[in-house]
Amino acid sequence: MRNAVIAAAVALTSAAGGVAYALGSGAAADGAAGVRATAAKACAANTAFPKRQLRGVWIATVHNVDWPTATGQSVARQQADYVKILDNAVKRRFNAVFVQVRPASDAIYRSSLEPWSQFLTGKAGKDPGWDPLPFLIDEAHRRGLEFHAWFNPYRAAIDGDVSKLPAGHPARQHPDWIVKHEGRLYYNPGLPAVRDHVTQVIKDVVSRYDVDGVHFDDYFYPYPGKGTKFADSAAFKAFGKGMSLGDWRRDNVNKLIAQVSAAVHATKPYVKFGISPFGIWRNKSEDPSGSATSGMSAYSAIYADAKAWIKARTVDYVIPQLYWPRGFKVADYEKLVKWWAGAVRGTGVDLYIGQALYRVGSKDTAAWTKPGEMPSHLAFNKKFPEVQGDVYFSAANLAKNPLKVLDRLVKEQYSRPALVPLIQGLPARAPAAPRGLRTAAQGGALTWLAQPDARAYAVYRTTPARAACATSDAADLVAVIPAGGSPAYVTSAAGVYQVTALDRLGNESAPTQLVVNPAR
Repeated sequence: MRNAVIAAAVALTSAAGGVAYALGSGAAADGAAGVRATAAKACAANTAFPKRQLRGVWIATVHNVDWPTATGQSVARQQADYVKILDNAVKRRFNAVFVQVRPASDAIYRSSLEPWSQFLTGKAGKDPGWDPLPFLIDEAHRRGLEFHAWFNPYRAAIDGDVSKLPAGHPARQHPDWIVKHEGRLYYNPGLPAVRDHVTQVIKDVVSRYDVDGVHFDDYFYPYPGKGTKFADSAAFKAFGKGMSLGDWRRDNVNKLIAQVSAAVHATKPYVKFGISPFGIWRNKSEDPSGSATSGMSAYSAIYADAKAWIKARTVDYVIPQLYWPRGFKVADYEKLVKWWAGAVRGTGVDLYIGQALYRVGSKDTAAWTKPGEMPSHLAFNKKFPEVQGDVYFSAANLAKNPLKVLDRLVKEQYSRPALVPLIQGLPARAPAAPRGLRTAAQGGALTWLAQPDARAYAVYRTTPARAACATSDAADLVAVIPAGGSPAYVTSAAGVYQVTALDRLGNESAPTQLVVNPAR
């Protein structure tokens, strides 16, 4: 069957000079597409060119780390700065952004539940004069980037003075929800009302905005600071039900995550929910199933039990923050990647690695002064099929390109575009194959009809000998074209072109094929 398809492509190539022919519309073309799909199943994917790989960047709004770059800027300036971040991400062949929309019980969007964020205007509750979120989402989608809305679940306020918060702030309306701790305000994770409020906030965003994912970072119970006791004894007495304090706190976090996961998927089944936990779950000295490390344990210090979320399948993905270099005694990058790969193996939960782009070039650890340290991380990841991508902290460093590390990553790891990974359990129905694929002559624009259910289109350029296997990896993937308007790709060379349609989750249609010949 494979030889027949190749022979047909060769015959078409021989028959035409400067004319393109399409395989992919009509009954005969549908049959050819089916043959190619069957043959592709037997194709060995080239691991040097992964077809599916998450490549993301965190965009932090808290303290204006990444965006907006300062408070009180004009709308035009805010928009221009954000677009620069996205364009830098696209330049590096990224395909996802994780944007912090709720830094501290506030909103980078118009909300009836929480006040406007101070990081927009400089004053909590002050209307910035526009709703940034539709713009942030639309501009990401226009560039083929997934948009994950990043929420901090428990931080109620950066400043510990409740009187400075807007009158309608939940912390002022419900002072019993609040724990004052080392100069900040936190919602008490042990209260069912807090879990309900956080879930309501997230459900509101998912229902009103076209987000692709909901994302939590690593902040749950407060990180150890000055050693101050977290004052939740009254809630523990009321709701502890015989558990130890640690087990109760972990159970509180687990309940929130399960509740949010259910709400997200019930509202929009295609929206992903994931978390970027601290890189060490537990050390082997604390638990035989822990990692060969000796750093802070998220399980014991901030009561974040990532293994429980993975086992319960209340997350679609995890992005452990592995912000340490190879060979680092307390927390060795390679040992941790191996551990996390084992933690998700066979569970259906996707694993991406959080990379410390912000540390590249810093002199606090000798390894980070070496341009090859971070590229070596991605090379090591390839030993583990469970690792399906990387997310970088943070966006400000995309433009800085410390030690020119991003140039090197693009050359060595991201030389081709990549589709986002498919997550088990999410909708998996592929869209219909593109129709009307055509081009007038060599060097012209390849065009096709817009698909109503397509978020983007993948374009492959291959040879007759590779035609049956072109979509098995990214070796022949030349572009991912975001949907919108009249889809087109400017052909730069003769060859066998295949175009597929992608839905918002990255489900891919069968290819429609076109042979473009050199003009004679």
